[in-house]
Amino acid sequence: MIQVREYATLSSRCDGAASLDLGFVSEATLNWLLELQQKQQSGLLSGSGRNSVKLGSYVGYLQSPNGECIEILPKTQRQLPSPAQALENRRLLREMLLTSLQLKSREADAASLQRLRTPLHEWIFTQFLDQLSQLVRHGLRFDYQRVEEESRFIRGRLDQTRQSRQTPDRATWFHIQHDIYSPQRIENRLLKTALDGVLKLTRNPDNWRLANELAHQMIEIAPCHNPLADLPKWQSGKLMQTYDAVKPWCALILEKLNPSFQRGRHRGIALLFPMERLFENYVAHWLKRQLAPYSRLRTQACNKHLLRHKPEGAPLERGWFQLRPDLLLETCLPGLAPVASVMDSKWKLLDNKLASSDSKYNLSQADMYQLYAYGQQYMNGAGHMALIFPAHADFQAALPRFSFSKDLHLWALPFDLKRRQLVPGAWLENFPGLRACVDREAV
Repeated sequence: MIQVREYATLSSRCDGAASLDLGFVSEATLNWLLELQQKQQSGLLSGSGRNSVKLGSYVGYLQSPNGECIEILPKTQRQLPSPAQALENRRLLREMLLTSLQLKSREADAASLQRLRTPLHEWIFTQFLDQLSQLVRHGLRFDYQRVEEESRFIRGRLDQTRQSRQTPDRATWFHIQHDIYSPQRIENRLLKTALDGVLKLTRNPDNWRLANELAHQMIEIAPCHNPLADLPKWQSGKLMQTYDAVKPWCALILEKLNPSFQRGRHRGIALLFPMERLFENYVAHWLKRQLAPYSRLRTQACNKHLLRHKPEGAPLERGWFQLRPDLLLETCLPGLAPVASVMDSKWKLLDNKLASSDSKYNLSQADMYQLYAYGQQYMNGAGHMALIFPAHADFQAALPRFSFSKDLHLWALPFDLKRRQLVPGAWLENFPGLRACVDREAV
């Protein structure tokens, strides 16, 4: 398996030594990646050349039709990581994925290290099969299904309209409608569809053995012909609580791998996730769990617009260009007016040594414009905002404060991925609602 990280180069010419920033693949795999870029993942590649392509900010697992396997890990540091650090990055990716799916890891400590050495898609298959095995062991839910048939015996209700049209030679046959208690409900059929895909794609002996056993136990259940259209029909409720644990894994497999195993022939695996979204969900998850009692964190607030406009002939003025900050921290201290602070997370490696007006710490001008618009609309142009970036060797403390005006300020803060918290510092005085989000002893 070829193991690389974000923004690595994949080349068909073996010039140099392979590393996490340079992988060598066949020409057929390069053509498949270009095809995948055009059809499925617009951000998979950030550039391409004559004999190479440059990956973008997507992480996950790729398997080309000719069998070449590529694992893409997060880029958490500028230097090439050691094998131990690469293993830690794989663990971080799985933890971020569990956070995005709003699931808890149930792996035992003794098995964690062994499972860390398996590819990402096999790990997902393992989680799905474990949950499905528990569900089958407790029993699948059945439901009544309406059946319309022609029979020699009356069962259920007689369809009088169709029976009145019966010809004399078939007068002894009856058109009936009745219900049968069947496992052919939509949830079981979706699970069977995902199981068929896992059985076809897995190369792990343990996964294949368990998938084959479950396939025999669910052999009477028919798979869905269009599972992506049937997924919204999945019912949730008190009677379906036993399905809650397996549903996210089933949906993940169907949504990510469905184009591969539904075509009837193997066309590769593309199990990819945008790192920007994973980091955003990861930061929001841990900040929500560590907030002070008098604070609230809203995700994807969308009640403000960049401007308002009334087209000619329109009865009302409406907001245009909706503003959606990643996080909106609302703090209400006793005896004081509520204070709102806009926070945005960016998966980008800053460098506190690049303090020149040319380099600007690797900050993006577009991000600054975006935060300025957020501050004007959500904070009335006054207060403190934050841009949250992953912490690494060259960015271990908050940057000096940026000021849009004498009243509106911005902080660039590092988020410690291992400790799952913001790196503390003097900036905390301006965000009282975040003081519980860091280790007080470190302050």
